[in-house]
Amino acid sequence: MTDPILQVEGLRVAFGDAEPVVRDVSFDLTPGRVLALVGESGSGKSVSAMSVLGLLPPQARVSGSVRFRGAELVGASVDELRAVRGAGIGVVFQEPMNSFTPVLSIGTQIAEAVRAHPRGLDRAGVSARIDELLRSAGLADPARIRKAYPHELSGGQLQRAMIAMALAGDPVALIADEPTTALDVTVQAGILDLLRTLCRERDLAVLLITHDMGVVADVADEVLVMRRGEPVEHGAVDALFAGPQAAYTRALLAAVPSLEARHASAGSVTALDAAGPQGRASVADASPASRPVVARLRDVSVRYDRRGAPTVSGIDFELRAGETLGLVGESGSGKSTIGRALAGLVPVVGGAVEVDGSDLRTARGRRLREIRSRVGIVFQDPASSLNPRQTIGWSIAEPLLVHGSSSADRGVRVRDLLEAVQLDPTWAERFPHELSGGQRQRVAVARALALRPALVIADEPTSALDVTVQAAVLDLLSALQDEFGFGMLLISHDLAVVRQLADEVVVLHDGRVVERGVTEAVLDDPQEDYTRMLLAAAPVADPARQAERRDAWRELVGGAS
Repeated sequence: MTDPILQVEGLRVAFGDAEPVVRDVSFDLTPGRVLALVGESGSGKSVSAMSVLGLLPPQARVSGSVRFRGAELVGASVDELRAVRGAGIGVVFQEPMNSFTPVLSIGTQIAEAVRAHPRGLDRAGVSARIDELLRSAGLADPARIRKAYPHELSGGQLQRAMIAMALAGDPVALIADEPTTALDVTVQAGILDLLRTLCRERDLAVLLITHDMGVVADVADEVLVMRRGEPVEHGAVDALFAGPQAAYTRALLAAVPSLEARHASAGSVTALDAAGPQGRASVADASPASRPVVARLRDVSVRYDRRGAPTVSGIDFELRAGETLGLVGESGSGKSTIGRALAGLVPVVGGAVEVDGSDLRTARGRRLREIRSRVGIVFQDPASSLNPRQTIGWSIAEPLLVHGSSSADRGVRVRDLLEAVQLDPTWAERFPHELSGGQRQRVAVARALALRPALVIADEPTSALDVTVQAAVLDLLSALQDEFGFGMLLISHDLAVVRQLADEVVVLHDGRVVERGVTEAVLDDPQEDYTRMLLAAAPVADPARQAERRDAWRELVGGAS
């Protein structure tokens, strides 16, 4: 085996005078191999990785040994670290939209990275180098990408551009921090395929930080599992998945939603009202056909540009109380647009949109406001959907305030809602930044339920959460729906999540329905090539099976092209 290019031994990291947040972490990076750092949020994965290049805040205290090509990086000068950053070790950050400067073109920003590692290139040479990097990252139209601004690119294109920037200095090692978080399954599969190709063709040593065990099974050679800043298990990927030794590793693997079978919902919630919200608690006991329809779309078309083609068209489905309908498809397929149409937030140019028996297209003024009160929305990113200047109690109470609830009623309702989502009612005075990602998502669920809605629209409610937190949020949504009987439109690119929660599924592609039916029937025996491609692109937490699925995905993608 090739000698390690990066050796980390006994790494410890603390901030200020506090207790260390990373303790006794050791690992090697070897050319041509991928080491995955996995664990829940707060386990110390990113802190460990960023400490390698001295990218932590000034108050961070790093001890132990980090040797790159034999040179010690702990305690190294700024100039010594700068020589390693980019040219020795490249970094792919988690959020490319936040990592790129929004007012500069992609080409300008990659050019800065190219010029940071002098090659004697003139202006034309720099442009040619940028195009070369973009092509190596799988972007077929480098001239357009180079001139584009970050907001003009999709998430997958931005992530590929970030990888191109990380390769600008021809590094021998790459740190990839959650490179596929919040990407749809086909884009994720493409990014993972790119990482495998780069690792093989450039002999890169890759440190992959992720909470997705399917991603680990897909690309990693070794795995280091971390919990609360400490390593709990380290080994070859095949051996670790086949026989995990640590209880925590087994818990991580058990929390991964399965594509093969629906998980039984666990946990319970405290009832908000003895009789349930407006008499809907009993709908779970009724036969499906007798349950009231809470949402119906008939031949719906949505167009943002008056002169352009419809973004979505010909959409037909209905959703009954107590049931969940999953909307799946790639980014840009129209999933979120349909959710916004049901919330009355986008212009519907054709068809009928009914919510709880009322037509949104004909409603005006007070009536429209009343209909919207029957809809609760759980947004994808609770960190950006909650007001950072207001307490979580205020955020939960805001819908009640808008719709005229008294101050006393709001206080009682906020307390009951926090109990329902299994948070301490005294946390009403806390601010969003004082909560974890999973706790913030629970607050978002509580706010969506504040007005006892007939319909809940859950737009990618778990896409940015680690597997154990995701499992808890999914169980919470399922238990709350059983308790209160709302219909739920689940928008997701994660087919395992849809499998777990949805009764029926609608598959979208380019704004049109390509397949629909009972969830088990569609996912077990898809009739359309597009649905089969989506399923093949979704990674599973089993290295051997994932290798077979990867081959199937490549075959389907090759046939489609």
